[in-house]
Amino acid sequence: MLILKTLARGGELHGFQIADWIQETSDDVLHVEEGSLYPALHRMEEAGFIRAKWVTTEHKRRARMYEITASGRKHLAEEERRWLAVTAAVGQILQQV
Repeated sequence: MLILKTLARGGELHGFQIADWIQETSDDVLHVEEGSLYPALHRMEEAGFIRAKWVTTEHKRRARMYEITASGRKHLAEEERRWLAVTAAVGQILQQV
Protein backbone atom coordinates (compact mmCIF):
# COMPACT_ATOMS: atom_id res chain seq x y z
CA MET A 1 0.00 0.00 0.00
CA LEU A 2 2.81 2.43 0.84
CA ILE A 3 4.56 1.80 -2.45
CA LEU A 4 1.36 2.43 -4.39
CA LYS A 5 0.67 5.55 -2.32
CA THR A 6 4.17 6.81 -3.11
CA LEU A 7 3.69 6.23 -6.83
CA ALA A 8 0.21 7.79 -6.74
CA ARG A 9 1.86 11.14 -6.04
CA GLY A 10 2.60 11.24 -9.76
CA GLY A 11 5.48 10.73 -12.11
CA GLU A 12 7.89 7.87 -12.44
CA LEU A 13 10.21 6.79 -9.64
CA HIS A 14 12.94 4.20 -9.34
CA GLY A 15 13.19 1.85 -6.38
CA PHE A 16 15.59 3.94 -4.31
CA GLN A 17 13.36 7.01 -4.70
CA ILE A 18 10.34 5.02 -3.52
CA ALA A 19 12.16 3.67 -0.45
CA ASP A 20 13.67 7.07 0.31
CA TRP A 21 10.32 8.89 0.12
CA ILE A 22 8.66 6.39 2.48
CA GLN A 23 11.52 6.71 4.95
CA GLU A 24 11.62 10.52 4.81
CA THR A 25 7.84 10.94 4.96
CA SER A 26 7.59 8.62 7.98
CA ASP A 27 10.30 10.62 9.81
CA ASP A 28 12.67 7.64 9.58
CA VAL A 29 10.21 5.29 11.32
CA LEU A 30 9.65 3.10 8.27
CA HIS A 31 12.55 1.62 6.31
CA VAL A 32 11.94 -0.34 3.13
CA GLU A 33 14.72 -2.84 2.53
CA GLU A 34 15.74 -3.82 -1.00
CA GLY A 35 14.96 -7.45 -0.20
CA SER A 36 11.33 -6.48 0.39
CA LEU A 37 10.96 -3.63 -2.09
CA TYR A 38 11.96 -5.26 -5.36
CA PRO A 39 9.95 -8.48 -4.91
CA ALA A 40 6.93 -6.32 -4.01
CA LEU A 41 7.44 -4.17 -7.11
CA HIS A 42 7.69 -7.30 -9.25
CA ARG A 43 4.45 -8.72 -7.79
CA MET A 44 2.64 -5.42 -8.32
CA GLU A 45 3.86 -5.26 -11.90
CA GLU A 46 2.64 -8.81 -12.55
CA ALA A 47 -0.74 -7.89 -11.01
CA GLY A 48 -1.01 -4.86 -13.29
CA PHE A 49 -0.95 -2.31 -10.45
CA ILE A 50 2.23 -0.66 -11.74
CA ARG A 51 4.18 -0.54 -14.98
CA ALA A 52 7.93 -0.34 -15.33
CA LYS A 53 10.44 0.61 -17.96
CA TRP A 54 14.19 0.82 -18.21
CA VAL A 55 15.74 4.26 -18.70
CA THR A 56 19.26 5.68 -18.78
CA THR A 57 19.82 8.23 -16.03
CA GLU A 58 21.69 11.51 -16.36
CA HIS A 59 24.69 9.66 -14.86
CA LYS A 60 24.56 7.11 -17.70
CA ARG A 61 23.23 4.32 -15.48
CA ARG A 62 20.29 2.10 -16.25
CA ALA A 63 17.39 2.40 -13.84
CA ARG A 64 13.99 0.75 -13.73
CA MET A 65 11.30 3.41 -13.39
CA TYR A 66 7.87 2.61 -11.97
CA GLU A 67 4.49 4.29 -12.23
CA ILE A 68 1.04 3.40 -10.95
CA THR A 69 -1.70 2.23 -13.34
CA ALA A 70 -5.45 2.88 -13.20
CA SER A 71 -5.84 -0.62 -11.77
CA GLY A 72 -3.22 0.25 -9.16
CA ARG A 73 -5.11 3.40 -8.16
CA LYS A 74 -8.30 1.38 -7.72
CA HIS A 75 -6.46 -1.24 -5.66
CA LEU A 76 -4.86 1.50 -3.54
CA ALA A 77 -8.26 3.02 -2.76
CA GLU A 78 -9.56 -0.39 -1.66
CA GLU A 79 -6.50 -1.03 0.50
CA GLU A 80 -6.75 2.42 2.10
CA ARG A 81 -10.41 1.78 3.01
CA ARG A 82 -9.47 -1.57 4.53
CA TRP A 83 -6.55 -0.04 6.43
CA LEU A 84 -8.73 2.72 7.88
CA ALA A 85 -11.34 0.17 9.01
CA VAL A 86 -8.69 -2.00 10.70
CA THR A 87 -6.97 0.91 12.45
CA ALA A 88 -10.35 2.25 13.66
CA ALA A 89 -11.20 -1.17 15.09
CA VAL A 90 -7.81 -1.46 16.81
CA GLY A 91 -8.27 2.06 18.20
CA GLN A 92 -11.64 1.10 19.66
CA ILE A 93 -10.12 -1.93 21.35
CA LEU A 94 -7.19 0.04 22.76
CA GLN A 95 -9.56 2.60 24.28
CA GLN A 96 -11.30 -0.06 26.37
CA VAL A 97 -10.38 -0.31 30.02
